[in-house]
Order: sequence, then structure tokens, then C-alpha cells
Amino acid sequence: MGERTHKTGQGKPESAGKAVATRDAYGEALLELGRKRSDVVVLDADLSGSTKTGKFAKAFPERFFNLGVSEQDMIGTASGLSLAGKLPFASTFAVFETGRAWEQIRQTVCYSNLNVKLVATHSGVTVGEDGASHQAIEDVALMRVLHNMTVIVPADGNETRQVIHAIAEHYGPVYVRLGRSKVPQVMPDDYTFRIGKAYPFHIGKDANIIAMGIMVSAALDAAEMLKENGIDAGVVNMSTVKPLDTEILLKAVEACGILMTAEEHSVTGGLGGAVSEFLAENHPAKVLRTGIRDDFGCSGTPEELLKLYGLTADDIAKTIREAIS
Repeated sequence: MGERTHKTGQGKPESAGKAVATRDAYGEALLELGRKRSDVVVLDADLSGSTKTGKFAKAFPERFFNLGVSEQDMIGTASGLSLAGKLPFASTFAVFETGRAWEQIRQTVCYSNLNVKLVATHSGVTVGEDGASHQAIEDVALMRVLHNMTVIVPADGNETRQVIHAIAEHYGPVYVRLGRSKVPQVMPDDYTFRIGKAYPFHIGKDANIIAMGIMVSAALDAAEMLKENGIDAGVVNMSTVKPLDTEILLKAVEACGILMTAEEHSVTGGLGGAVSEFLAENHPAKVLRTGIRDDFGCSGTPEELLKLYGLTADDIAKTIREAIS
């Protein structure tokens, strides 16, 4: 996950800056929002040092609420604050926010279509040594199935900052999935995030990779590898998983013979599931899915686990080469 330079299909060439964890970008974005809007309140489940909401707590202690190890209470309190006219951001680890509090999210936040923003960190296997109990690989599926819920997975720090500001202006429940590890900047300086709009770096004529989160970086590396083999592979950052940008998706599948999804998440119910469901009804096509296959995570370094579960650029490139041959 080092530094790199990518040429984008839109905008100007992008020189990657210093790698930044999306959770760090979230903490900075919350500070910016807090200075701009007095209605912003932040809630956490005793993990503010890890989720980086602690920065907001220090600057605005009267608008920060630590609910302790009580995620269900956190969601209920956030809902009440929303009904009182506040704009609540509720954060904890992804496995706890979407798992422990799923019923409260469904019954209170989504059923009533409340303006609650759920921003979870430490998603995916790159949580690392904490192991399977802390590695949420089902969270996108759990949130995507809920009516009224918008689901967003930023690719880097730049996009994360924009996402947090964008969802503050969007009414309704939103789930934002962030990670633990530092990731390189991949989005160009002139990029503007919009809910429901994907970003095509390039639409390839041989293959296209629809990716989310940290897998956007891996997909871009894979496309460079494939280019050396004479294979024109495009990459699309599908940061909004729900609602999908179906217009870009159709363009990608119509332009090539091979479509692949790439996610640090289970292929069941996540981005691969969302793409496959839409295409099955609108443009039947074979979809190759890169992700976790019917398994839990395990303990290891992020790099070891990405390799173990076949989530590297080499794995993506190899799968596409084999499909073409």
C-alpha cells in the first residue's frame, strides 16, 4: 500500500500523496463539520481513540457522547437526537455497529427514515491481528438490505473527507464503511464525490474492474500489470454501493467481455452481489467476483491476509488473464 501515480480517465494525472487511513480523514472531516454546523453531534461506543472521533470530543465536548460498550443504546440515542433536530454521527467498529445494533438500526433508524449517519471503522480483514471476531466482512450486506439506507465505501482519505461533508447535506440514514490501515491516495485532485455516482478511471475494451474501498488501489495496480500484457482493463470506483450507479455499470459491461468486482468483503451480499443482482435483471453477463468466499477472517498482518484471501493486484490480474485465455 505504498505511494504511486495513476493517470485517471477523468480529470488530470494524479500524483499520490502520503498514505492516510480513512478513519483519520473522518476525524478531520468531523472537526470541519463541527466548526461549520452547530447541530452536528457525535456519538461513540468507547472507541473514540480508534475511530478518531476523539478529535471532535476534544474540540466540542458538549456535543460529544460516549455511550460506553453499548452500541444498541448509541443507536437509540442517535435516533432521539435526530428527532430533536440534531445531526448525529454514530461511530464504532464496523463489526459492532452493524452486528450488535442491527435491530435498532432497522427498527428505529431505517423504519422511521431518520437522519442518522453511521460511520464505522476497522472494517474488513485489514483490521489485522485482532482476528475474525473484529473483522467485519458482512457489514455492507447487512446495511444494503435495509430500506432507506445509503451505503458508501470511500477509496481513500480524499474521498472520505468529501463523503462526510456530502452525507451531512443528504437527509436519511447513511452507512459509511472505513478501515484501520493507511491507504494511498488514488482519487484525483479535481474529483468531486456525489452520492450514487461512480468514478470511472478508464473504461476498458477487454475487461473492467468494479471496485470499492481499498480494492480500488489494487484494481488500478492490476490494470497496469494487464496493460503490460496487452490487455485493456478499466477500473471503476463504485464508492456508493447503494444506490448503485447503474448507468456507469451498464457502460462498463457493454464495453468489454469480462466484468469483475473487487471488495474486501464477502462476495455474498456485498458489491459483487449488488452488481450481479442488477445485471441479472437488466443485462445478463458473467461476473467474476474477487472477495472473501464463504469464510471468516483470521489473525495476521493486513498484507498477509490480503494475500491469503486473494485480494491483491496480482490475484486480480491473474484471474482476468485466465478468463481471457
